[in-house]
Amino acid sequence: MSEPTHFTVPGAIDAIAAAIGDREFIVAGDRRFTYAQIVERSNRLARYLYDQGLGCHIERSALPGHDVGQDLLGIYAHNGPEYVEGMLGAWRARVAPFNVNYRYVKSELQYLLADAGATAMLYHAAFAPRLAEVLPDLPSVRVLIQIADDSGHELLPGAVDYESIVADGPADPPPVEPSPDDLYVLYTGGTTGMPKGVLWRSHDIFMASFGGRSLYTGEVASSYADLAARCAESPGTKLLVLPPLMHGAAQWAVMTSLTMGQTVVFSSVTDHLDVDDVVRTIEREQVLTVTVVGDAMARPLADAFERTDADLSSLAVVASGGARLTPTAKQRLIDTKPNLMVVDSVGSSETGAQMTHMSAPGAVSTGTFTAGPDTYVVAEDLGTILQPGHDGIGWLAQRGYVPLGYKGDATKTAATFPVIDGIRYSVPGDRARHLADGVIELLGRDSVTINSGGEKIFAEEVETAVASHPAVADVVVASRPSDRWGQEVVAVVALADGVEATAQELIDHASTVLARYKLPKAVVFRPVIERSPAGKADYRWAREQATAES
Repeated sequence: MSEPTHFTVPGAIDAIAAAIGDREFIVAGDRRFTYAQIVERSNRLARYLYDQGLGCHIERSALPGHDVGQDLLGIYAHNGPEYVEGMLGAWRARVAPFNVNYRYVKSELQYLLADAGATAMLYHAAFAPRLAEVLPDLPSVRVLIQIADDSGHELLPGAVDYESIVADGPADPPPVEPSPDDLYVLYTGGTTGMPKGVLWRSHDIFMASFGGRSLYTGEVASSYADLAARCAESPGTKLLVLPPLMHGAAQWAVMTSLTMGQTVVFSSVTDHLDVDDVVRTIEREQVLTVTVVGDAMARPLADAFERTDADLSSLAVVASGGARLTPTAKQRLIDTKPNLMVVDSVGSSETGAQMTHMSAPGAVSTGTFTAGPDTYVVAEDLGTILQPGHDGIGWLAQRGYVPLGYKGDATKTAATFPVIDGIRYSVPGDRARHLADGVIELLGRDSVTINSGGEKIFAEEVETAVASHPAVADVVVASRPSDRWGQEVVAVVALADGVEATAQELIDHASTVLARYKLPKAVVFRPVIERSPAGKADYRWAREQATAES
């Protein structure tokens, strides 16, 4: 028998482009690129990176899991073909790409790029002034590639225009062979602590989150030829990706679309969520699936669906990942369009895709999920695996295709990736129960769990209860110190436009589904809820708001 293929993304897209090269891969506004064109453009970028001396300098086999032997390319950009080409070109040159949060202020950006040890930056011109502020303190950054936009900012000193590389540069790929050991680096959002760089082998993330293995059936792609045949047989449906590509779930959606032979569509408005443009894009491109992140994107989308007379007949699925999608938001989406399905996915930077839940007309719920391959619940002490039907609360865990570790941090790597019964797991900190029917109940991230009077309260559960009130546009739940309880629950709420509700009304509403000890002791009203550009709750900000009102 032949050895199973260990995949690289360049190897995959070469095989796929050979089969469906004329099919559109990226659509962004009025720009349209086929699979063959994206390969050619990303090869030119790879050649440029290679000619600058960037690549792999120490092979993976000679390094511990938390160390890096490759140059790193930071991608500091809005959604578009440049982001995808940047990732593909980096891998082709054996350079590791990593995501940069474009909302970061100077100190946060400097921390991230210093922690990454970035050698090169691919960035939109709009971010040039902020990047210029931190470059004097980042001597390792020696390659600057600037993507032109309508900001009017000139090239930074030493920077090269992106389009001059991918349109006119040498078309031959660099004379290096990408390895399944080459890195994919994904920085965590930093909403509960400092961002950490998660190091994945290319093959492992390919199987976990890029479509190499089905999350539903566990079936794995056996070869590049298998991928190419699958893509050639697919109808080439269209996926509209709304979350920023600096968010892991958005990157995974794009890469899975690649390995399925689909067309990825980006909204023409990239610096914020413009739901009216989203509706126009769905109609114009006949989009089948739209990806969102939680209620922060789903609720405005439902608003737009409710008021539009556009033809949305092509739309069949709204898929969410990265933040909890409440039953209220799901129901609103489903009510706007007959037979719409809403798919809720669970995963993290440290695990890849893990679980799914599907809601359809007449069957809407949240909080429980069908486990994917190699998803488990491990005991509190990380000593054993909890079997379905076990009474206790444990940690959501993943085994098999998991990361190597956190960049530069052996201690955190050992804590997050324990070995249980001789098998290495990823346990990033989500609390869960494995129910008797095999379904997993996700309770919430331990770092935002509130301990009030000795009882553990999961912030996401309280958020779901408060969010179901019709006056609530958005909510995040945090804790503040309490002399009586140690910690007490506080709901930070943004009300819908033109609607009023008192704190007591919201608490009384939540009391219909929550035990009394879980109810907010206070409600803090804010005009908007601070979230990441991807829609994730910023719990540090929420705690500040809760404490300020004490």
